[in-house]
Amino acid sequence: MTGPILFCGDPHGRFGHIIEAADRTQASGVILLGDMEPQRPLHLELAPLLECKVPVWFIHGNHDADSDELWMRVWGSELADRNVHGRVVELPDGRRLAGLGGVFRETVWYPSASAARAGAPAFRSRLEHSKSTPRQDRWGGSGTHRKHWGTIYPEDIDSLAEMRADVLILHEAPAYHPNGFDLLDTLAQSMGAKVVVHGHHHDRLDSADRWAEQGFKSYGVGLRGITSIDAKGNAEVVVAGELDDARLGRLL
Repeated sequence: MTGPILFCGDPHGRFGHIIEAADRTQASGVILLGDMEPQRPLHLELAPLLECKVPVWFIHGNHDADSDELWMRVWGSELADRNVHGRVVELPDGRRLAGLGGVFRETVWYPSASAARAGAPAFRSRLEHSKSTPRQDRWGGSGTHRKHWGTIYPEDIDSLAEMRADVLILHEAPAYHPNGFDLLDTLAQSMGAKVVVHGHHHDRLDSADRWAEQGFKSYGVGLRGITSIDAKGNAEVVVAGELDDARLGRLL
């Protein structure tokens, strides 16, 4: 495949549009931005892509750990090793891709001065949290409650900040977004990322006037939307998000 790399906004259980767009554009890669909520194991949902040898990467969203069944369809899938949360991989065009899945939660850490504990974390790591989690509620190798597989811990940020990447994908949004986080701008800057792409909020906002200040280009991808982003950081909407028209004028 010699076509674009596609960044796919929250599918929430529907993948047909991704398979169609990848085929139509001859995509050289597909990247899912979380909240996949597959109705079957993820490798079965994306089987047509795998059969055509289109490489797939993803980060998880908060809803991907909403139930035991969803957890198994994502982390128990044959594509589990394509989760780029907390690591860096090389894309077909040579760019380095890093990922941060999940969301901030007050019970663990919500990095805002107006939040509980003035934004300080209750737990810095999953291991620390597991010691406070009743044995019957522990899940998988992390030892924390299953839903917290979709939670961001300080250790996730600390680890990524030591890495270098050209593109950083997030489920949460960086600071340009009304519900974004300054901390994620700092993370992208420390990693040397030139492009940041996120899902979660189902928005495709135009923040181009802030890119020089940020030091990177930022893109939101809407609900079930698809955007291609080339090696120079130029974006093109391949499939409009389902809420894009309703939110078209929602600028910062």
